[in-house]
Amino acid sequence: MSDSASHLGRDIRRARAQGLSAIARRQEDRLADIVAHARATSPYYRELYRGLPERVADPALLPVTDKKKLMASFDDWVSDREITYEKVSAFADDPELIGHRFLGKHMVATTSGTSGRRGLFLLDDGYMAVTSALTSRALTTWLGPAGVLRATARGGRFAQLVATGGHYAGFAGYSRMIREGGWRAKLIRAFSVHTPMAELVARLNAYRPAVVIGYASTIMLLAAEQEAGRLRIDPLLVEPAGETMTTGDTDRIAAAFGARVGTVYGATECAYLSYGCAEGWYHVNSDWAVVEPVDAEYRPTPPGEFSHTVLVSNLANRVQPFLRYDLGDSVLVRPEPCPCGNLLPAVRVQGRAGDVLTFPDGHGGNVSLAPLAFGTLFDRTPGVEMFQIEQTARTTLRVRL
Repeated sequence: MSDSASHLGRDIRRARAQGLSAIARRQEDRLADIVAHARATSPYYRELYRGLPERVADPALLPVTDKKKLMASFDDWVSDREITYEKVSAFADDPELIGHRFLGKHMVATTSGTSGRRGLFLLDDGYMAVTSALTSRALTTWLGPAGVLRATARGGRFAQLVATGGHYAGFAGYSRMIREGGWRAKLIRAFSVHTPMAELVARLNAYRPAVVIGYASTIMLLAAEQEAGRLRIDPLLVEPAGETMTTGDTDRIAAAFGARVGTVYGATECAYLSYGCAEGWYHVNSDWAVVEPVDAEYRPTPPGEFSHTVLVSNLANRVQPFLRYDLGDSVLVRPEPCPCGNLLPAVRVQGRAGDVLTFPDGHGGNVSLAPLAFGTLFDRTPGVEMFQIEQTARTTLRVRL
């Protein structure tokens, strides 16, 4: 582990041990620091924050941003004047560059556009280090000391179910890890969600992972394979992500695999935002992120009520600051402490969900496809665009002629 990662891990443990006041101090100091950095390096934020106090530690003082506004001002938004939308877009359009560093510095990640607008993101080393440290913290919490030892004894193999062929965060991060080597690269293997199910099952049976991470709907399909006896793996931990899950979903996954289920709520804009507990709540990593549930006028939503949307501030990514960013999900904050004992703020989410799509296979059977896997296929297809009808929250395809 690098000195930077060790330092981050120690600081995270220390903050949790010192309690909510220590976490709040870190949040305020880091928010003030990244706001000052954004004003100094980003023309977009310099103009947006004109007239604000010199030190801003209260997020409510900041104007709201969103994907549409930031993408429209991409060249002025980023903190490095060498970076332009044209350069990043050209980089992201080249599948040969997946996992390479843009300008020798940053990881590029794109979103599939299932919410109606494609995202083009830069992730700097500081953000990646914080993400890694908080992910390790979550894994340790879910597995416990005994589980970590059991996973280590079984080779610590991770299976990561990802959409391949594009600069999606999961696959780009995996590709970068493999390219740059290190001990982590030896423990993880990517499996494409576009692989035919029978082949995917065979590969996972041969690999026998200790931990399985991937799209929630893909993991639900694999749970059905496990129940049918075709998939025969015994992971210690299964981590579904990317889509909203019910308690029934997680209970079914846990029963199918005989494993602990660890859930996360995050986004490419802030992957480390939160992690789930045994009580079914997501605990916000509030020393490194700010989460504000708000109504349609961006006024705070009281605890115990679902918000119209949620504003997120990523306190780690300095190359492309996301500050008071409208993520679009409806969030409810738990009004009292969580029974699990975790002091971090606990939330429930009404976020992205999708139905598994089923098609005839031409041989009398059916083929099932997870919605995010389906979306990433069309994201790579020239002439096809996805957009969302807000009134019904249904994702639709539109062909551009």
